[in-house]
Amino acid sequence: MSRRKFASSGRAPKALDLAALNALALAYLGKYATTRHKLRTYLARKLSERGWEGEDAAPLDAVVERCAELGYVDDALFAEARGAALMRRGYGAQRVAAALRGAGIDSEIAAPVREVARENALEAALTFARRKHIGPFASESISPDRRRRDFAAMLRAGHPPDIARLVAYAEPGAEIAPA
Repeated sequence: MSRRKFASSGRAPKALDLAALNALALAYLGKYATTRHKLRTYLARKLSERGWEGEDAAPLDAVVERCAELGYVDDALFAEARGAALMRRGYGAQRVAAALRGAGIDSEIAAPVREVARENALEAALTFARRKHIGPFASESISPDRRRRDFAAMLRAGHPPDIARLVAYAEPGAEIAPA
């Protein structure tokens, strides 16, 4: 949007200085819950679009670290919230881990969230199955082809094969309880 604004007015965007970089960071953090990695990527993109006013390199890492020190960016809290949201929607541990990697969360920070996802694997699988009308939540008897598609959907949702098979191949109305 900002490119069009400047392109239509015929003037180039003003190069960023430290105050503008901090203001961009705060505006972004005011809109989005994010990670250090995503904030740094956003600021780097803005720098490439608008340029840097100073002679030295832009202090991206310093701005990101300052935001973290002030508590505006917390990778562990972000990982916990994102993992919990994905599990509530019925996604499995593999899908949760992939989402955290994609957000730039360090593997050490993501480890407790991945462990919680593994511990709640069956519950998440049943939630996903309920949402998608799979296995015990199907309304009628299902064809073998449909069961294979449901099994594949469970795998894509990040569920381990044994749990995906248990849920996808269950008869409609069957009770599935933790082992």
